[in-house]
Amino acid sequence: MSTRADGFRALHERPEPFLLPNPWDAGTARLLAGLGFEALATTSLGVANALGRRRATRQDILDNCREIAAATPLPVNADLENGFADDPAEAAKMIEAAAEAGAAGASIEDHTGDRDTPIYDFGLAVDRIRAAAETARARSVVLTARAENLLHGVDDLGDTIKRLQAFEEAGADVLYAPGLRTLDQMRAVVSSVGKPVNVVMGFADPSITLEQLAGIGVRRISIGGALSRLALKSFMDGAREMRAGRFGFVADLPPISELHQAFG
Repeated sequence: MSTRADGFRALHERPEPFLLPNPWDAGTARLLAGLGFEALATTSLGVANALGRRRATRQDILDNCREIAAATPLPVNADLENGFADDPAEAAKMIEAAAEAGAAGASIEDHTGDRDTPIYDFGLAVDRIRAAAETARARSVVLTARAENLLHGVDDLGDTIKRLQAFEEAGADVLYAPGLRTLDQMRAVVSSVGKPVNVVMGFADPSITLEQLAGIGVRRISIGGALSRLALKSFMDGAREMRAGRFGFVADLPPISELHQAFG
């Protein structure tokens, strides 16, 4: 566990960014490992999609983390949503549970899950990251702190940056503001903090390149639930074609031997 965490931390410290894809089960984890990725991240949306629900439970997420961590030797970052608790100490327990499930890293966000008040008050949000950071240090887990404003109707980059700066001060190892769309927004975030920044490309301008992200100092690039959504789109397209009595999609199937080789 500590070896994986050390390796995960080292990926954030090198000068060039690394790609952090998001599998949703053991099979997709092995496929990504076979393609040469250096680390993996769980996706709570991908877990929910696989279970046919709008949201995964705490136990669903921990079970999925354990499955993906066991599937390959790569370090795994666990998407823990808001820790499934408002109280800082209770939310921090999710970090410990993720470490026990094999996670080398974990993220905690400031989204409440309440539509009326979607973002925690600033002081409570910072207290939650401080408590999570203490637990993460004790378990050698790389902590990512997420500022969720831009995903939940709070179009305030200034407040987002203020939160990330406070999360850095509170002990987060990596900073993350999902919903950044432009390179200028990403540059503003990276230049305002001293810790590594994760950018998720699932919400961003798709014309942005890895080279451009490296040029502004981004250290980690993830994709969130995008691969899950892409896979489900292909599934639904094929199923609709079949329902209509057509089977042209089978011409695009990969050979079974190719999948077996990728699984290792």
